[in-house]
Amino acid sequence: MSFVADLRVVLRGRDFRRLFGTRLVSQFSDGIFQFGVTGFAFFSPESQTTALQVATGLAVLLLPYSVLGPFVGVFIDRWSRRQILMVAPLVRGVLLLLAAGLVAADVPDAVFYTAALAVLGVNRFFLAALGASLPHVVPPERLIAANAVTPTSGTVATFIGAGVGFLLREVLGGEDMGVALLLVISGVMFTLSALVARTMDRRLLGPWSDPDLPQARQELRNVLTGLTDGTKHLLGHRVAAATMGAMATHRFLFGMCTALGIILYRYYFTGGDAEAALRGISLVVAAAGVGTFLAVIITPYATERFGIERWVQIALVAAGVLTAVLVLPFQEWGLPVAGFVLGLAGQSVKICADTTVQRDVEDIYRGRAFSIYDMLFNGMYVLAAGLSAMILPANGKSYAAVVIIAVGYPVAAIVYRMITAPSRSQVV
Repeated sequence: MSFVADLRVVLRGRDFRRLFGTRLVSQFSDGIFQFGVTGFAFFSPESQTTALQVATGLAVLLLPYSVLGPFVGVFIDRWSRRQILMVAPLVRGVLLLLAAGLVAADVPDAVFYTAALAVLGVNRFFLAALGASLPHVVPPERLIAANAVTPTSGTVATFIGAGVGFLLREVLGGEDMGVALLLVISGVMFTLSALVARTMDRRLLGPWSDPDLPQARQELRNVLTGLTDGTKHLLGHRVAAATMGAMATHRFLFGMCTALGIILYRYYFTGGDAEAALRGISLVVAAAGVGTFLAVIITPYATERFGIERWVQIALVAAGVLTAVLVLPFQEWGLPVAGFVLGLAGQSVKICADTTVQRDVEDIYRGRAFSIYDMLFNGMYVLAAGLSAMILPANGKSYAAVVIIAVGYPVAAIVYRMITAPSRSQVV
């Protein structure tokens, strides 16, 4: 089914619409917050941005999702999920007001980053509760359709929120007070999701009482063992493991592209004009968002025509070749087009990875497989930003970085083909 058809089907359910509305409001607010943090960390007129600062900022934005991800399920399966969806926005709203006060008071960056980490840690619980609640608001035969539309719609809402954040920054200004007001607006918007969640019955989203459920402390100890077992099981499913590896490789190379683009716009293209740099990188993000959404429409038809394995290879090779063509001239016009290409290719690979894990991995291991997935998705991005901090020059113009990216994608495609190609015994 297409995205529009899936969305039309699942929106028939009243409880799904309420949970869906909670997600859209929260992720719209998250887009405003992420834009505010990005602007403060990388494009503040008062500070000089380095590749190391870019790596630090991206780590703050993404590491809570990697580190906390495997552990939040222990609590999501014990606490009322509807209450989490009500309380978490209020806690996050308070933390955002605190973060806004810290920005306005011009505290050291490390203090602000600590507050931002707390905000994102709360958000990890919120998003996990949303995901775990989904089977309670749609019938089993519509769960696949619901899983197809909710993450994509949330991503689109985040992109729209980031766009609104950009417009608000244009009005409020990029100084500390403008950033602080942006965070306040994000906090107020996020608390509205609690009002939407409040329309659902407290018992609707589970979890249901289970007397045999292990103690939380014991369950936390079991998480690491579970991840190890999940990894072993995943490695036994060649296509699923390889496609997840392709996704992780894309995230690593895309992380390098992100750091490269930020520094190029901050210094090489704009001569240090922070506001001009922010407008430029915002155009790249918007183009990547368009590519991401287009992948949702194209990928179902492409995989039907070529198969998942061939479509992943096509996406990886196209990403590498076009990145070289568009970025190596180091002209400003090339980066938005490259952003579109990487958004399209990257989301195509991600959709294929989602599909192969859901299709091939046994249900009893699927939750652990997706925990590993989340850790790779965010951890590889941060790792790439750290590598970029070591190799990027002050103005960002690095032929070496572009070559690594341009060559890395086709190499990943070749390795992927070697892993997923049927063995001779299977052919016979």
